[in-house]
Amino acid sequence: MLDQFSRTRLLLGPEGMDKLKGARVAVFGIGGVGGYSVEALVRSGVGALDLIDDDKVCLTNINRQIIATRKTIGKYKVDVAEERIHDINTDCVVRTYKTFYMPDTADQFDFNEYDYVIDAIDTVTGKIELVMQAQKTGTPIISSMGAGNKMDPTAFEVADLYKTSICPLAKVMRRECKKRGIRSLKVVYSKEVPTRPIEDMSISCRTNCICPPGTARKCTQRRDIPGSNAFVPSVVGLIIAGEVIKDLTGTGK
Repeated sequence: MLDQFSRTRLLLGPEGMDKLKGARVAVFGIGGVGGYSVEALVRSGVGALDLIDDDKVCLTNINRQIIATRKTIGKYKVDVAEERIHDINTDCVVRTYKTFYMPDTADQFDFNEYDYVIDAIDTVTGKIELVMQAQKTGTPIISSMGAGNKMDPTAFEVADLYKTSICPLAKVMRRECKKRGIRSLKVVYSKEVPTRPIEDMSISCRTNCICPPGTARKCTQRRDIPGSNAFVPSVVGLIIAGEVIKDLTGTGK
């Protein structure tokens, strides 16, 4: 019988689709990268998704985040993503957490429940904590390295963290993971040298903050505000989702 996953079933077969339907994937960070990962996972038939992000949709998100539109500005990203998921697959089980993932909030999550974890957050402390928790439970995890200030979507590749180069975020992650005895980590990264953002205070969040009311962590609190575009974060998110789907179904070996 034809259904919304029939075309995917032609590639993965009934067994692969059953594996996806029975899987629970946690996506930490529902922004430019994480939002596209969620989109591909639900359209592929993943049966349960945990969405973790405390941020609200902002006008400046529209250039790159699939959940960001004029109608969703000011709404929590996880709520917008949940509604979109159920518009695509009403049977998908969704749990949302309006949480900024850090060591002091890590106890809210039991990684034993997850078949896979996607790290799409941009705080090094939080990323390291995610990797540590996944390592403790033996839960597969894939981590997004720097996508900001990049212009070449074709340059991204999947690699082990310790085989990366050039990417500034990957360099920091290598150092911190090595300190903690983490021997391997699947990542998506690019060797492209980041573009230096134009210094224009007239369009900078530093002096023109438009974060929605009630936003817990405003842009003005960030050390750096990177430039971004529509075609790099989306590609990273889709690459990550593809790796998760292949690993869950065993089709990538």
